[in-house]
Amino acid sequence: MDFLVPADLDSALAAVAEKRWTVLAGGTDYYPARVGRPLTEAVIDISGLDELRGITMNDDSYRIGALTRWADLKAAELPRAFDGLRTAAGAIGGVQVQNSGTIAGNLCNASPAADGVPPLLTLAASVELSTLSGRRLVPLPTFLTGYRQTERRVDELVTAVIVPREFEGAFSDFQKLGSRSYLVISIAMMAMVVAVGGDGTIVAARIAVGACSPVATRLPQLETELVGHGARDQLEDLPTPAHLRDLSPIDDVRATASYRIEATLALIRRSLRRLAETA
Repeated sequence: MDFLVPADLDSALAAVAEKRWTVLAGGTDYYPARVGRPLTEAVIDISGLDELRGITMNDDSYRIGALTRWADLKAAELPRAFDGLRTAAGAIGGVQVQNSGTIAGNLCNASPAADGVPPLLTLAASVELSTLSGRRLVPLPTFLTGYRQTERRVDELVTAVIVPREFEGAFSDFQKLGSRSYLVISIAMMAMVVAVGGDGTIVAARIAVGACSPVATRLPQLETELVGHGARDQLEDLPTPAHLRDLSPIDDVRATASYRIEATLALIRRSLRRLAETA
């Protein structure tokens, strides 16, 4: 097994341009998934590349470095629209996982139950992919192509997640259901960003559901129907199973498909109650 620790980003990009590597960042999924099995693939460990850590702001967007850890996000001073992402950061594994796991690792692992994905979908995030010859920006829904599949080519590294500075003061929430309150894989989860106008009416909404499809999924019909309602209105009865028809939950050891649908509706309604309380 080859194991490479590059000194900087350029040397990492040069390595992936020449050979197919398994890219290791925090390793919080890689190692547990291989307990009892020999490590045979070629691994490039980029976890020491400090240039890929941290959050910066420019005129139109926030740039979250690929190796920014969940603990960093949980503690970051960010606008209200990031509250859902910060809540998700505190729900991923335990403290040890949050201190090691990275935002890019969560995206590249592409699990249907990746807690970071729904909040990033509601923030209209894009993924920055880099090679020696340049960079490209891919919207997150395009980057996630299927169950544990992404748009990343073998010669590319994820170097950042880009979030537009849109609706910075919007209400944001993340709700997760598991078999216990921590150290658990989600049965269902959802994230919501709702922008409210000066007259108290909803002017835009984004809602995304995870663990109920091969990739996390937005709910465009429900988003559209929320617009124009008062943020303090009783909106709990608005979401119905029909709004979830694009989801495709499965039966597994954690829950049945029908339970996931019921749970998702309950999480959305809970989040709408929070909106009314804080509007």
